[in-house]
Amino acid sequence: MFEGPRLTLAALAIVTTLAASPCGAETGGKITPTRWKYTLDAPADGWEQPDFDDSEWSEGFGGFGTRSTPGARVSTEWTTNDIWLRKSIQLESVPADPALYVAHDEDAEVFINGEKVLAVTGYIGEYRVFKLAEEESKALKAGRNALAVHCHQTSGGQFIDVHVIDANTIPKLPRAKRPTTPFQSELITKWGEALTAENAWTEYPRPMMAREQWQNLNGNWNYAITDIERAETPENWDGKILVPFGLESKLSGVQRLLDESEAVWYHRKFSADTKAGERLLLHFEAVDYSSKVLVNGQLVGENVGGNNPFSFDITDALQAGENDLVVRVEDATEGSQLRGKQVLEARGIWYTQVSGIWQTVWLEPVSARHIEDTTVRTELNEDHSKATVRMDVDLAGEHVRGEQLRVTILDGEKVVFVGTQNSDDFVAADIESPKLWSPSSPHLYQMKVAIVDAQGSVIDEIDSYVGIRTVGKTTDENGNLRFTLNGETIFHLGPLDQGWWPDGLLTPPSDEAMLFDIEYLKEAGFNMIRKHIKVEPRRFYYHCDRLGMLVWQDQPSGGVSPPWTRMKPDPVDADWTAVNHAQYMLELERMIDSLENHPSIVIWVPFNEAWGQHRTVEVGRWISRRDPSRLVNVASGGNFWPVGDVADHHAYPHPDFPLDQSRFNDYVKVVGEFGGHGFPVKGHLWDAGRRNWGYGGLPKTMQEYKDRYVESMRRLQELKAKGIAAGVYTQTTDVEGEINGLMSYDRKKIKIPAKKLRPIHAGLVE
Repeated sequence: MFEGPRLTLAALAIVTTLAASPCGAETGGKITPTRWKYTLDAPADGWEQPDFDDSEWSEGFGGFGTRSTPGARVSTEWTTNDIWLRKSIQLESVPADPALYVAHDEDAEVFINGEKVLAVTGYIGEYRVFKLAEEESKALKAGRNALAVHCHQTSGGQFIDVHVIDANTIPKLPRAKRPTTPFQSELITKWGEALTAENAWTEYPRPMMAREQWQNLNGNWNYAITDIERAETPENWDGKILVPFGLESKLSGVQRLLDESEAVWYHRKFSADTKAGERLLLHFEAVDYSSKVLVNGQLVGENVGGNNPFSFDITDALQAGENDLVVRVEDATEGSQLRGKQVLEARGIWYTQVSGIWQTVWLEPVSARHIEDTTVRTELNEDHSKATVRMDVDLAGEHVRGEQLRVTILDGEKVVFVGTQNSDDFVAADIESPKLWSPSSPHLYQMKVAIVDAQGSVIDEIDSYVGIRTVGKTTDENGNLRFTLNGETIFHLGPLDQGWWPDGLLTPPSDEAMLFDIEYLKEAGFNMIRKHIKVEPRRFYYHCDRLGMLVWQDQPSGGVSPPWTRMKPDPVDADWTAVNHAQYMLELERMIDSLENHPSIVIWVPFNEAWGQHRTVEVGRWISRRDPSRLVNVASGGNFWPVGDVADHHAYPHPDFPLDQSRFNDYVKVVGEFGGHGFPVKGHLWDAGRRNWGYGGLPKTMQEYKDRYVESMRRLQELKAKGIAAGVYTQTTDVEGEINGLMSYDRKKIKIPAKKLRPIHAGLVE
């Protein structure tokens, strides 16, 4: 809480107030970082005395608290209500004008050699000098001194840091000592428990463009962490890392925080004997954030952006037999990077950083002339008696004389269309009496796309599928805009889905684990998922396609943010540089390009709650032109601008919307986040020692928790009758300190079973 300082001094006087330095510890003009002993549990009497045994206490660098606290320079995270600290300081002599240099949030007591020399209440957003009165100065002595501190916190940010100084020489504090190890929770999913190097993500990673021949490179790789200035491949490796799990995750086997001053290197061998006329593609489904790839010491490509797939043709760098693959990655996490929910100091709604390879790595041999990408659009005539499937195909390699594209569409084993077209043109397939895709009937047609030569021989072929559906909006009898699917009004009801895991962080422990979440939500009667600030592995969208789950797809956020004004008129955008905006647009285009064929995705969401929101109208109009087959929710809960198709309000804990404002009448009105009702499940908490939280405070019983959920859905039903077209409940699972999931973070405890949720949702989605 930051209402202003409220200080009571025990025989002390404030000498001066100083702005906090960037960062850590004892007298003279220089302070160097030193370790404290600390405990979060109330210690025995006499804990402040010099001879107290603190050997069982934890150890960490000061200061202690949460990074977001004003004036704080945090080296060790502290998130509970109380912390007790001890350390020894060595003084050559007692300072001429002894003082304490302190930042506190909130109440603190300081002891020197067992004597209380300071008691303060409230909080301050800066370091201050507290001069010791004559009597308190007597507690200090030349030689070794015992410094002990207790800080108590009630709510909001928190921080404590204490130094003994000479008030005549105000020291410069060093940069906070950042830990190299993330918080290590004991939580693990059942899929993480079953994980091995042999079964790590063995599924084909690109279901919408599949070829039979491929080689999975997941498994144990060598890794090393070096200074970021190092450009040469390391000669020695630090150990093994399990790909495709991020460096900081439990399942990687490393659990190491990557600093912005460091690079992480990966290394493995592979064998790949290509045939004459073949090329070999090296695919990365996602690497966070900036990567360089070398094959046999030759740079084969670079990529910037942590959320989307990319690939390189490595044929010309290959050698016979065994080959050497090295990947170098830099990841500052914050700054201008698009990082989603990752932060350097995990707290509240912000989670542990993820660096390096975090999705599947694989090899694919292809013909020299091959299909590089496809774009599929579906249209329906007015009475839905006929559908048109349009296929645009991008080809790589030199044109073969007489070549054509051949598209075959099948309904089960029945061929419903076969057509050929010149390879530089699109293929349009007309399908009579089409079976339409929807949540209640997620019908998918199988599809084969081939390049054939003049004699009809196949040069290259991929397997794919298509769901025939149209997305739109319509006005109901009361003048409210509603979503439509295949021309029929549909209410979107789904959870905010973070897609985080206690053992894999951004990476699901397995394909089966990822599927578990979707199946639970489907069984619970949800018909939509808002995929929040994350791009999932492409198999996630494949499962949504085949199970019938609508998806609102967020763009991962990052960079500078404007003031958050929500739905108020006259919003402002953040001022982004042309370079940073260009990178944002590049990553946005890549996300859309990799996912646009999935019928489950019905809405693009470029901004959330003003996070990195900039050039909103420009971005919204660009998406509408880029993909006219879907709707645009330009700023979910963020600063509303008149662009796109949706006006999105966030309200906690119960849903609400400013329906009295007519300026939203030209938009589909939705409650893009609500709920967040929390309930702690003992034995299934990421960190039982922190203040785990939910919106609106925590209920006292499971029944109260369930009653709150039912009440939120009742209010959403009332809003639906008044014109609201969708609701997004926060959230699918607990995530780190957020305990507002329908399931625990490890998915081992279902708080509300799906069969109990389904009848609650029935009146909304039917």
